[in-house]
Amino acid sequence: MNIYGITKEKLEEYFLSIHEKKFKAIQVFEWLYQKRMNEIDGWSNIKKEIQEKIRNDFSFIMPKIIKREIDELTEKYLIELEDNEHIEAVLMHHDYGNSICVSSQVGCNMGCAFCESGRLKKVRNLETHEMVCQILLIEEITKERISSVVVMGIGEPFDNYEHVMDFIKIINDAKGIAIGARHITISTSGLVPKIKEFMNFPLQINLAISLHASNNELRNQLMNVNKAYNLDELLDTIRAYILKTNRRVTIEYVMLNNVNDREENALELAKILKGMNVYVNLIPYNETNHLEFKKSTKNQILKFYDILKKNKINVTIRKEFGSKISAACGQLRSKEVER
Repeated sequence: MNIYGITKEKLEEYFLSIHEKKFKAIQVFEWLYQKRMNEIDGWSNIKKEIQEKIRNDFSFIMPKIIKREIDELTEKYLIELEDNEHIEAVLMHHDYGNSICVSSQVGCNMGCAFCESGRLKKVRNLETHEMVCQILLIEEITKERISSVVVMGIGEPFDNYEHVMDFIKIINDAKGIAIGARHITISTSGLVPKIKEFMNFPLQINLAISLHASNNELRNQLMNVNKAYNLDELLDTIRAYILKTNRRVTIEYVMLNNVNDREENALELAKILKGMNVYVNLIPYNETNHLEFKKSTKNQILKFYDILKKNKINVTIRKEFGSKISAACGQLRSKEVER
């Protein structure tokens, strides 16, 4: 197992299994994540024989950044994994700090019609360490701290549930990367059984739902997942999640020109979300050469926004990032695959 993919609790179990004190797990975490030292020989408070045991039992191999594209407030990274597969991570600079969008799979099987990531099918799930290392690598290259994380890159996080949950435990751990739970968001296309499971997750992580349509007919056209878990079932599950956790849910809604951005769509959306503790994030679409969808006009996005506001729906318009680089999720990877 890779050392960066093991939670502190599992590392404690490891040390107990080799008849050592479990507090050594804290020491290892401090070396890896606070001091950022993966040269075991320098772990001065851990005996040489234990160092050797760790060296034999764990891998320390990290993925490699092979391409970096920089826009004014955005940096996009192409990362090569040990098996020569590729993923992306995106760093966004805000006035309140740096956020990173991490990938959870190599490719994606959700097959959303407008998404570049889903155009290239899922190859495999990412291991926990391959998600953790996206943060470590980018902090190392930028020399800046990342203060918030969204699991919203390539892949469906809830289709890789166990690895993603371990990733969250490591980055949230006070002895790990120490990112606050309220600064971590998971986005799902609507895997209802996993949303129900996530209700019981002990950390107060934010949940975002990629909705992108105001009725079943339209959502069936845009998102294959709706054929398995339709809009009514999804909305009932979101209500149950809010009731159980008392946390607000983000509704992601990508604005597609003359597809889901009409006045009737805004009115429908307001109606189905009425009374729910949610806020809607309207997302200007990032166009790609491979897909026919176009971005809604600024006027149309503002009209949509106004209709939701008038119907007392909390709504924001996402600031556009990365317009001068391969902005669409999966675009940089698809270029590499095609090359």
